Amino acid sequence: MFVCDYMKKSLLTVNKETPISTALEILQKHQIRQLPVVEGEKLAGLVTEKQLLKVSPSPATSLGVFERNYFLANIKVSEVMVKFPLTVTPDTTIEEAALYMREHKIGSAPVVVGEKLVGIITVTDIFDALIKYFGYGKSGLRLVIESKDRSGLLAEITQLLNEFNAPVKGVIYFVKDNEEARIKLRIETSNASPLLAAMKSRGFKITCF
Repeated sequence: MFVCDYMKKSLLTVNKETPISTALEILQKHQIRQLPVVEGEKLAGLVTEKQLLKVSPSPATSLGVFERNYFLANIKVSEVMVKFPLTVTPDTTIEEAALYMREHKIGSAPVVVGEKLVGIITVTDIFDALIKYFGYGKSGLRLVIESKDRSGLLAEITQLLNEFNAPVKGVIYFVKDNEEARIKLRIETSNASPLLAAMKSRGFKITCF
């Protein structure tokens, strides 16, 4: 799975001269947390709702409504934006993007080709990709198979599935620290009982859901 498959391509953007009051209105109206700042098609920075609220006068201050609005209208995005935001490319894998965002503690990353902004990917987009990858909400029987990890284990399971005409629609192979393999499968089958019996006879521990 790649960033290009899940990134948002239709973007709301602002430029350096946009007042932070306007940027805040866009963020709140569209219920988003970040806005890329552009110069033409080139990424110039990134501004977040958190940054804008941090520099905005609190309604509890002694400033009147007019003074507060004047203040917000006269601070430009360029004064508060992140000038060199961390970015990814369309061919970055979802796993790499997730690790990158976690390591740098960011909630989104602009997607660029060279200096051209082509999209943005957020933590929510990463979650959507994982949900789709795991097959939640899709038809099929879900199995978790536990066994000692060994060479040929997946091939053995695949052979069994073929024998019982149970095509695989999704698979995740995970090896725990104790070298136990946990394989999650989503399969299509009209009669799971013979297959499950055959798997258990081979010594596999099976959980269905």
